[in-house]
Amino acid sequence: MLENDISDVLDLTFSVDADEEKLILYEKTEVTDHELIPGGRNIKVTEENKHEYVDLIAEHRLTTAIRPQINAFLEGFSELILKDLISIFNDKELELLISGLPDIDLDNLRANTEYSGYSPGSPVIQWFWEVVQGLSKEDKARLLQFVTGTSKVPLEGFSSLQGISGAQKFQIHKAYGSANHLPSAHTCFNQLDLPEYPSKEHLQERLLLAIHEASEGFGFG
Repeated sequence: MLENDISDVLDLTFSVDADEEKLILYEKTEVTDHELIPGGRNIKVTEENKHEYVDLIAEHRLTTAIRPQINAFLEGFSELILKDLISIFNDKELELLISGLPDIDLDNLRANTEYSGYSPGSPVIQWFWEVVQGLSKEDKARLLQFVTGTSKVPLEGFSSLQGISGAQKFQIHKAYGSANHLPSAHTCFNQLDLPEYPSKEHLQERLLLAIHEASEGFGFG
């Protein structure tokens, strides 16, 4: 859907029908259509707004629709560790505290990366891998979190990286627009949107700012 033009192909609106809600909610029968945004059942998904739709439908399926289960988990978790003790950490920092810093094989990651708008020989891509090679172990973990939503490395290597619909390799897509924009990510698709920066130094500054300050994916707050 994100890779192809959907004009006059998909008949979707910014809503989830009741039948699909039943499947998401463990076949609960008393459900109704759910609008992803106010008036969503009357707003068609188009080529121009499809990224917003994908972000909203992913958030709904991964958090909103299962909020009671998430709340039950948090209630049990808080019985083991007081909320005040972990409230100073965000979800990504907490994951690193619990799981530790991963050993990331950059050669394996690079060999299992796909590109759109760039090629492996593009200057920006060459700079990107040079910058990543020089990152600290913690910042490499932050980058992996930023793009995939988790710092965990697949047991069988990055060829087994999973996305929302199954196997999904690490993606680097060309982001069009100002070179002052930060990189962005779609964690459900393991996708990094990388602007065409004019220099390696500019890329490094923007990338570090993004992985330290930006927030992608969906937390449980």
